[in-house]
Amino acid sequence: MSGNTSATTQSAKMKKDESFLGKLGGTLARRKKSKEVSDLREEGKNAINAPMLPTGTDIHPEDTLLEENAERIMLDPTSRENLKFKDLLKVLIDWINSELEEDRIIVKDLEEDCYDGQVLQKLFEKLSGRKLNVAEVTQSEIGQKQKLQTVLEAVNELLRPHSWTIEWNVDSIHSKNLVAIVYLLVALAMHFQAPIRLPEHVSVKVVVVKQKREGILQTALVTKELTIVFFVLFYKERDAFDTLLDHAPDKLNVVKTSLITFVNKHLNKLNLEVTELESQFADGVYLILLMGLLEDYFVPLYNFFLTPESFEQKVHNVAFAFELMQDGGLKKPKARPEDVVNLNLKSTLRVLYNLFTNYKNSD
Repeated sequence: MSGNTSATTQSAKMKKDESFLGKLGGTLARRKKSKEVSDLREEGKNAINAPMLPTGTDIHPEDTLLEENAERIMLDPTSRENLKFKDLLKVLIDWINSELEEDRIIVKDLEEDCYDGQVLQKLFEKLSGRKLNVAEVTQSEIGQKQKLQTVLEAVNELLRPHSWTIEWNVDSIHSKNLVAIVYLLVALAMHFQAPIRLPEHVSVKVVVVKQKREGILQTALVTKELTIVFFVLFYKERDAFDTLLDHAPDKLNVVKTSLITFVNKHLNKLNLEVTELESQFADGVYLILLMGLLEDYFVPLYNFFLTPESFEQKVHNVAFAFELMQDGGLKKPKARPEDVVNLNLKSTLRVLYNLFTNYKNSD
């Protein structure tokens, strides 16, 4: 009896095992079949796309993870070796480093140094004179994108009224899309009339990957023009003050002393005194009062802000002072009002030296 029971139990166990193995085998078979279908679909996708891909272009897996009708733009490898494109990158890097020298920020690679928004924030603040309400240091991806969102909103708000085509967004900058980053920097350099010479007619080829229905990717090779000829018109020739600041800082103090003596000779009549050229002329008030003294007239207080608080009010004052200079027969200053407001020493020196050469013999 016990023998029959044992045999029955063993038979039941074998059937259970066979049932389990059957289920396992079925699961494995389904997984294998699913993988084969996936592989076949991938192979078909590659076969469809292969003729459309530019030679030497690698499409990474993450570049194909797109929603339907979404697209991604990647720089074609051959364009990275384009000499004019390399020159453009160098000019932009040198410009950023020059602008952010006081912040001790050194940019070496635009993709790696601009994607998180930190450099773009500092650059925009320096150029515009506006302080953005963002965290200074952001390590997380969410924090970086939030900073980028704030920075790009401010940039776009500034550029859109001037008919700029916005070729960048948070995702493209954060994903280190070099073409988008360069478009943004060129636009800023153009808008703020950066004292740099941008290479003319720089164009690159980009691979546009677009996700269509049923997971099929479409790719195309498109030429993007980054700079055109008129960009060169904003180049400012180096003058004596560039040379003075770069090569003879000891003589710079002599020049500053002479200018301070000159302006105080006239401002003292109003019981005003200047000790720092960069800061005390930055709001435009002393420039306006100085022009009134030099031309011997009273400037109505309603024409300018006597105690300017905002960046815009300071720019208004300096621009108004420039108008008074031109009314007095002087040439339009090479410097921009924004540069004087931003405490740019060379710009302030140029403006004051222009006054000095024209009024040095005035009482």
